[in-house]
Amino acid sequence: MDLADNYAICILAVGFVIMGIGALLKPELVTTQFGIPILSSAGRNEVRAVYGGFGIFMACALAVAMIRPEMRSGICFTVAAALLGMAAGRLLSALVDRKFDNWPKFYCALEIILAALISTEI
Repeated sequence: MDLADNYAICILAVGFVIMGIGALLKPELVTTQFGIPILSSAGRNEVRAVYGGFGIFMACALAVAMIRPEMRSGICFTVAAALLGMAAGRLLSALVDRKFDNWPKFYCALEIILAALISTEI
């Protein structure tokens, strides 16, 4: 398979790498978007784990999907499910809180769009 066969996977992998590196290096950049400008060391640890480590390893899984065709569908399904799980969590939070701020709306829409994009590879 060449790059044209992997465009959706490449787009998501690059996005996850950017998210992961950003969260590992500057965790407050992630949380400031959501009104949490200052983090404790435990908070930085959480952001680095959930956004950083998760993002980097999702990108690694997507890289494997490009070189191991027998694993492609399973990996793409898993990534789509993870993205939809995040979007569902945002929607549930909006219902419970009766408020849906702009950044969570943006990321919810992005997660749904990216899940749909990667689903074309299943």
